[in-house]
Amino acid sequence: MNIPGFPHRQGLYDPQYEKDSCGIGFVVNIKGKKSHDIVRKGLQVLENLTHRGAQGADSHTGDGAGILLQTPHTFLKRVAGDGGITLPDLGEYGVGQLFLPPNVDSRRLCEKVFAEILTEEGLRLLGWRDVPVKSDQIGAVARTTEPFMRQIFIARDALNEIQFERKLYVIRKRVEKAVAESAIQGREHFYVASLSANTIVYKGLLLPHQMAAYYQDLNDERMVSALALVHSRFSTNTFPTWPRAHPYRYVCHNGEINTLKGNVNWMKARQGRLHSELFGKDMEKLFPIVSENQSDSACLDNALEFLLLGGRSLPHAMMMLIPEPWVANPQMDLDRRGFYQYHAAMMEPWDGPAAVCFTDGKLIGATLDRNGLRPCRYHVTTDGLVVLASEAGVLPAEAKDIRMKGRLQPGRMFLVDTVQGRIIDDEEIKAGIVGRKPYRSWVTQYGVSLDELPDPLNVPQPDHPTIRQRQQAFGYTVEELKMVITPMIVTGEEAISSMGTDTPLAVLSDRPQLLFKYFKQLFAQVTNPPIDPIREQLVMSLVTNIGPKPNLMDESPESCRRIKVQQPILTNADLQKIRGISDPHFKSKTLRMLFRVAEGPGGLGEAVDDLCQQASQAIKEGYEFLILSDRGVNEEWAPIPSLIGISAVHHHLVRECTRTEVGLILETGEPRDVHQFACLIGYGAGTINPYLVFESLVDMERDNYLPEGLDAQTAEGKFIKAINKGLLKIFSKMGISTVQSYCGAQIFEAIGLNRELIDRYFTGTPSRVEGVGIREIGEETLRR
Repeated sequence: MNIPGFPHRQGLYDPQYEKDSCGIGFVVNIKGKKSHDIVRKGLQVLENLTHRGAQGADSHTGDGAGILLQTPHTFLKRVAGDGGITLPDLGEYGVGQLFLPPNVDSRRLCEKVFAEILTEEGLRLLGWRDVPVKSDQIGAVARTTEPFMRQIFIARDALNEIQFERKLYVIRKRVEKAVAESAIQGREHFYVASLSANTIVYKGLLLPHQMAAYYQDLNDERMVSALALVHSRFSTNTFPTWPRAHPYRYVCHNGEINTLKGNVNWMKARQGRLHSELFGKDMEKLFPIVSENQSDSACLDNALEFLLLGGRSLPHAMMMLIPEPWVANPQMDLDRRGFYQYHAAMMEPWDGPAAVCFTDGKLIGATLDRNGLRPCRYHVTTDGLVVLASEAGVLPAEAKDIRMKGRLQPGRMFLVDTVQGRIIDDEEIKAGIVGRKPYRSWVTQYGVSLDELPDPLNVPQPDHPTIRQRQQAFGYTVEELKMVITPMIVTGEEAISSMGTDTPLAVLSDRPQLLFKYFKQLFAQVTNPPIDPIREQLVMSLVTNIGPKPNLMDESPESCRRIKVQQPILTNADLQKIRGISDPHFKSKTLRMLFRVAEGPGGLGEAVDDLCQQASQAIKEGYEFLILSDRGVNEEWAPIPSLIGISAVHHHLVRECTRTEVGLILETGEPRDVHQFACLIGYGAGTINPYLVFESLVDMERDNYLPEGLDAQTAEGKFIKAINKGLLKIFSKMGISTVQSYCGAQIFEAIGLNRELIDRYFTGTPSRVEGVGIREIGEETLRR
């Protein structure tokens, strides 16, 4: 389904790379006192953030603006009554703000779908209301995709407050899927801006000053709220649309989620293990948890909504999604470190520069990413007003009236509780959440560290007579041994070389190329600052957890039962430690990543598909670790390229919703430079054992090719150090801080691979210039 306002994918354009950078803010009365003045002040803040938004060639069409308010009961009761709808007391009903197709017949079909699903879910429709708008107040471009605005009112009846919110969530997810899968003309216009008993969202393809002129409701004195969350959108080099205006249902966001593809894939992969007493049989109705064809901010909102309605508090959920740096922070207390370590075993961070404001209608707050790469300032007045925004000065105040002011710091949270009527600082917020359960003791009891496992009895020894043959099979060259590997084992870092490359693209080369050379790393451009991995070591981390990921809804001691590794490169001894674990929760199985030479190039595709089926069968047999190994290369068996092997299995298991049931480990002779390791991690490898590099170092020692004073064991350590340092450099230039976020994030673009190969084995990777397929990759493998 095409997204309204976006072209279809064509040529070098792909709508999945829409990005934005914006102005955010909120105004809240600390004591929860509702007034129209808060609405006015919110709109004033929004207008003063106009310069952070943008407009098109049509100067009357903005990139998007919006405001989120508490449900204005007095106003809605009066206007609904004017339309013959009797609303119950505040909290006893929910209101939905809907974007509908402009065509009357299509609109009625969407409403019919909504009403039918609502009835099926056991709730009662109270009525519909047309939202009065002035279309002549917006630009011509905005009018071409303008939806029809309506509100729906739904009775709560016998459900309690949180049960009602969960049921509205289920209804919305069902309706969205039903309309998207229908044949309704103009269905791409359908969108639920909000559906809740607590909040309502007014937004659109508008300039900030057009909000009150377009939405007549916002001018009514009976429109009251104790809080107002606002957003002015700058759609950077991309196409603005009505649904992609902020705020979303819980958040507004200034920044970019650089790990989005991985985050979305992991959320999809978790669906096979998700179950919850709170949702019961409704759980499957929520899939996919994170919807497709939406912005990174909307995906973040989907994930937050699921965690929140799944039983976590709002700040708890935000601490899971955007954790502060904890691995290398020596000042963090042990209990808080235990909390983050526990949750790191459950899910990966949504990483990237971000200032996020969030609210559920009672709590309202903001948090910054671990690097503090987006600005956020606030002040508190003597009369109990909090103003927080992307910059100071969005709402004028006399100096004598300001009781407190400051800026949000990296990884910190600012929260206002309108029920308790007070500001809760970062330390108090997190101390309360950390103290809820004994996370630290759970990690100590159930977590396993690779370093603490017993040394293996047997470690594979180098096979010196066949090493040249195997090096050839994996494409090693003398130049690589001298110019790539040797500098790494001497200095512990990559060799320094001049920028640029005059080598031909892999698809145009006459020589057989490794599959890695078809992939190019993406980097921070547009508004996304890179990170300095040397001076900002505190926020960088190579620590990760491998093994099955738990049910995200189950906050139990066993949820952290995974193996913690300090960095993703495994020595031969490390891999044997994992193979030798006797704990029945960590059973491993080795799958051969080879194909028969006699079957020719066509045998590669069949072998990859068979590898995927073996992985599925191993999961059914109860294995928790799958080791994909290309050991055994000889005249009869050729290696499946490690990148296609890991990515194919990863995406196959994601599609089957079983990826979180196993940890994927690579035992491969192919990778030897930093880019190759980054590709493997980016496409799903939890850890990698590059055994042939280590064998080559031993062979170089035997033949006296190692630099003077260097032995193979020391060289191995230096090589791992160089790869780790290079990985951090690659992460940082994309604004990513942790290997856990990078795993599966696919921060690459392919050049010269055809669409069939990409869609099947590297799903979601852009390949704007097509080329070879799986058969040609097989030919290149056999030619080496």
